[in-house]
Amino acid sequence: MADNSKIEWTDATWNPVRGCVKLSPGCKHCYAETFAERFRGVPGHPYTQGFDLKLIPGKLAEPLRWKASKRVFVNSMSDLFLDGVPEAYIETVARVMALADWHTFQVLTKRSERMQRLLSTRLAFAARLPNVWWGVSVEDRRYGLPRVQHLRAAPARTRFLSVEPLLEDLGQVDFTGVDGVIVGGESGAKARPLDPAWVRSVREQCDAAGVAFFFKQWGGVRKATTGRVLDGRTYDALPRSTVAPVPDEARRLRLLEEAEALAAPWLTPPALAMGA
Repeated sequence: MADNSKIEWTDATWNPVRGCVKLSPGCKHCYAETFAERFRGVPGHPYTQGFDLKLIPGKLAEPLRWKASKRVFVNSMSDLFLDGVPEAYIETVARVMALADWHTFQVLTKRSERMQRLLSTRLAFAARLPNVWWGVSVEDRRYGLPRVQHLRAAPARTRFLSVEPLLEDLGQVDFTGVDGVIVGGESGAKARPLDPAWVRSVREQCDAAGVAFFFKQWGGVRKATTGRVLDGRTYDALPRSTVAPVPDEARRLRLLEEAEALAAPWLTPPALAMGA
């Protein structure tokens, strides 16, 4: 977990799961896979297994060790709702987020149907948590827009979209019930182009719908050079965060003990085998 993330819309990342499986065109040049596979087979490295799915129960309680309030991107190196992640483990992650209520947790998935189903059933207790944002990735019309429908149908208190990498004009999007939209272009040596007209279309629709709009980057081979200025300014609006006050040290340590108790069953070999 990194407590000083370079991702523009978050403060920290938390990865109680590592690894993923490509699902749609937005995954083609996955930064997380590229990073993880560099270390496949390196003894002792956290990613010695490359980008294969792996539960990391030792990370479950970590947000309770952070004293300052942060926006936390959940599983920047995976997808919490990946098919191979057991429902019981997803529930444990959600219960930790409920305990660490002085942080804002940003959960982002491409497995929108599974998220919708669990938020309506097993994760109903977490769907309305004021400190958790539930979001989906959107890269195009074919794969991305159906995820928006699933998100809108989920009983989530705060909903957001990560429209990155934006690969085509999305056309008209129903932003009803969506609280924030983050847009960005792909970066890296093989980055696909981003048309400014696509970005402006999303921005204008967000303005009309009263939805917070955040422009992350133009991307490209040298994203530091292309920057994130759109039509002469930056756009930094995000959904409002509703978090509890930072607890005093005694209460935080009690909550940490609760989180460690939630994690304990997953630290045993049978539980790990079930999630492998």
